[in-house]
Amino acid sequence: MTRTDPTAAAPPAELVWRDATGEHRARWASGSAPPPARLGPAGDATRAGEALARARRGEGLVYAGDYHNARQLLAAMGRRLEHPAPKGAGLAAAFRAERGRMRLEHEVLARLLVPVEPGWRVGLRRAPEVAAACAEALGPPPDGPALLPLRELLGVVAAHEWRRRGVEVPALGARVHPFHGVYAPIRGEYVDLVAAAAAERPLHGKRAFDVGTGTGVLALVLARAGARVIATDLEPRAVACARENAARLGLAGQVEVVEADLFPEGVADVIVCNPPWIPAPAHGPLERAVYDPGGAFLERLLRGLPAHLAPGGEAWIVLSDLAERLGLRPPGEVARLAGAAGLEVADVREARPSHPRARDRADPLHAARAAEVTRLHRLRRP
Repeated sequence: MTRTDPTAAAPPAELVWRDATGEHRARWASGSAPPPARLGPAGDATRAGEALARARRGEGLVYAGDYHNARQLLAAMGRRLEHPAPKGAGLAAAFRAERGRMRLEHEVLARLLVPVEPGWRVGLRRAPEVAAACAEALGPPPDGPALLPLRELLGVVAAHEWRRRGVEVPALGARVHPFHGVYAPIRGEYVDLVAAAAAERPLHGKRAFDVGTGTGVLALVLARAGARVIATDLEPRAVACARENAARLGLAGQVEVVEADLFPEGVADVIVCNPPWIPAPAHGPLERAVYDPGGAFLERLLRGLPAHLAPGGEAWIVLSDLAERLGLRPPGEVARLAGAAGLEVADVREARPSHPRARDRADPLHAARAAEVTRLHRLRRP
């Protein structure tokens, strides 16, 4: 399961609200949002402006009515939260404004709630069957009435479809299947860079580490090239996901997946990592694949490499330069940190992103995303 903050307050045993039919009680079923301070009823007659105003004041809206109407209300609330980027502001200011908007959206829209009954059955008219999706993401069903943010439920259902269908990875000639809460390899350029590097360096029988493996996609690329791989991740859900993907592709004998903070024990001939590339706070477990508060992960990674590289070994660090283009990280940071750790940059390979956001002119960060470059830094001892 996804780790939770041990310092966070536990949800109350029961949430209580009243509507025209009387008093109701339910447990809190969310795995990612805190329960609202107070609750009130909402339904098919509730308008978006009213709902948004109540949610902004901290009220949770317990929906009773039609499931599809609830989805439309959520979408309308989201549209009313949209606002343009500040005019004349630089990219760093636009980034901070966008992150603030996303944080507000996450908090406010998570206050539109749907009732959930035992067996993960949504208690609204025309609600779909969501039991399998909820069990995968949230665990055993509640044993009584519960409440779940509609926005979270929609994310759980979408993640279930991602897991069922999988994501095509051309470098593998196969699909990987991401779990809920595990970052999907939809940005294929970093996988292609590692695959190209693996094709150039003989890896048959070599020992490799994949640090922060996620779905296990880079570990699988290394294993296909003949390496014996130990893949690590701090999130138990990612560890289970990578193990399942290795088994699906018949590579479980070559890929060992362990729960660890950065490195496993011992040394490797090749260490690969695609660290989070934006030094800014993460707003949830999934975002930790992208956001690295203060650049701490990158610094710890590079500082720890020398102790885990075998003689003649290399580290392949794959990192987008988007943070540099946003003014959030100085240029040459990987080379600087590598030098401080006693390593040198042997060479750098580059790839341009092909993901849809690089072509979205409505994105306030379009100028940076359109120019973004992903680089594979080959590091070794001098």
